[in-house]
Amino acid sequence: MKELFSPNAQPRRRTFALMAAGQAALLLGLWLWMPLRMFPSLSEVLRAFVDMVTTQGLIQELWASMTTALQALAVATVLALLISYLTALPFFRPLAYAASKMRYLTLTGLTFFMALMVSSGHEVKLSVLIFATTVYLVTGMTSVILTTTQQEMDHARTLGLGEWRSFWEVVVLGKLDDMLEVVRQNFAIIWTMITLVETLYQSEGGIGLLLYKQNRYLHLDGVVAIQLVILAAGAAQDYVFGLLRRVFFPYSSLTTAR
Repeated sequence: MKELFSPNAQPRRRTFALMAAGQAALLLGLWLWMPLRMFPSLSEVLRAFVDMVTTQGLIQELWASMTTALQALAVATVLALLISYLTALPFFRPLAYAASKMRYLTLTGLTFFMALMVSSGHEVKLSVLIFATTVYLVTGMTSVILTTTQQEMDHARTLGLGEWRSFWEVVVLGKLDDMLEVVRQNFAIIWTMITLVETLYQSEGGIGLLLYKQNRYLHLDGVVAIQLVILAAGAAQDYVFGLLRRVFFPYSSLTTAR
C-alpha cells in the first residue's frame, strides 16, 4: 500500500490493476446511488445505449465515423511527416512554421472554401479533418525534430555518414517512435471535430450526427451514452497505438524514468 503513495514508485501490475478497478467501481457506485439531479442515471444511460444499438444503428454509425477518422489520420500523418522532415532544408522552414500557426484558425469559415475545392460531402469532411489534424501534427513533429542534439548528429558524422545519411539515421529512423507518440496524442483531435463535420454534411451519417440529434432533442441519457462510447473507442485506440510502439520500438522505454 505504501508504494501507491510514494513519488516515482512502480507498483506491481496486479496491484495497479486492482487499484484502477477499485476506483472505477467507486465512481460507478456514486453514479448509481448518488446521481446528480440534472445528470441521467446509470440505468437511463444503459437503456438509451441499448435503444440506440437496436433501433438507431449506433454500431454502424460508430464504424462509419471511425473509418473516416482513420482515413483522415493516414493522410494527415503523411502530410505532417513530409512538412516536418522538410525543415532539414532552410528553404522549407517557413512552411512548417506557418503550418503550425494555422492551428489557431477556426474552421467555421474554412469549410466554405473547402466545399468549393472538392466535389462531394465525404471529401469535404475529410478535408476539414485532414487540415485540423495536420497542423497539430506538424507542431508536435517539428518539436520532436528540434530535440535532436548536436552530439547525436556529430556521432553520426564521425561514423563517416554524410549530412543526408546522418539526417536519415538520426532524425528519421531514430525518432520514429516519438513520431508515433505524436500521432497517438493528436488522434483525439479528430474525434473532437467529428460532430462538426458530420453535422455539416449529413449524407453519410456517423456517430457525430447521432450525437447532435440526441443533444438537439435534449435526450441527455443518449448524449452520455454516445460520449461514453466515443471515450471507450478512443481509449481502445490509445491502447493500440501504445501496443504498436512497444512492439515495433521496444527501445523507446529504455530512457523512461523508473
